[in-house]
Amino acid sequence: MTELLKQHPNEPHDDSIAARLNWLRAGVLGANDGIVSVAATVVGVAGVTNDVTPILIAGAAAVVGGAVSMALGEYVSVSSQSDSQRALIEKERQELHDDPDGELEELAAIYQAKGLTEATARTVAAELTEHDALGAHLEAELKIDEASVASAWHAAFASAIAFTIGAVLPLLAILLPPAEIRVPLTFVAVVVALAITGTVSARIGGSSKRKATLRLVIGGALAMAFTYGVGLLLGTTGIA
Repeated sequence: MTELLKQHPNEPHDDSIAARLNWLRAGVLGANDGIVSVAATVVGVAGVTNDVTPILIAGAAAVVGGAVSMALGEYVSVSSQSDSQRALIEKERQELHDDPDGELEELAAIYQAKGLTEATARTVAAELTEHDALGAHLEAELKIDEASVASAWHAAFASAIAFTIGAVLPLLAILLPPAEIRVPLTFVAVVVALAITGTVSARIGGSSKRKATLRLVIGGALAMAFTYGVGLLLGTTGIA
């Protein structure tokens, strides 16, 4: 069996590979959020004033607030998912302890329902139970793996870090250049960054790179254009 798997190295036979890809994709999406949200914030403020101080304050607040919000949201989401998975795992563990024969019959019935003959299904169920009874039931019944239950803290830190990394680009792009090219340069930097992250995200997910990139670039450009327009309006009307 191991030799057969080695013949197809590009296929994710190991669940940990799929898990790592999910984490990587989540990181890319977190970086996208940081790029777009902070870029929209600082460009909006730049539409009101060329003074670097309020732009820096707004940008820093957007970075901190966005990172905390992303971390909190990810923590709550993953915690709920992990709690549910752990409860199901403990329930299955208890059922195996209380009624091992009944659970063996249930596992055989699952494989029989998938198309195996009764004799083959019983043999498969018996061998899997002997090897790892809990793992066999979790995979067949619940499609989960005890070892792959996500850590809420890891997810929160990863999300916050990804957001912060993405947010640094528009913040530097708006603060470092001279006032007259500040906004156009930020637009260009953000569009290029979104095109790169869109391509990476599409490659990870196996989807169309062109569509993924266009969605991100157009969405990011519209967000910046809208907030810049609002900033200009507020500045010219004297409201801000």
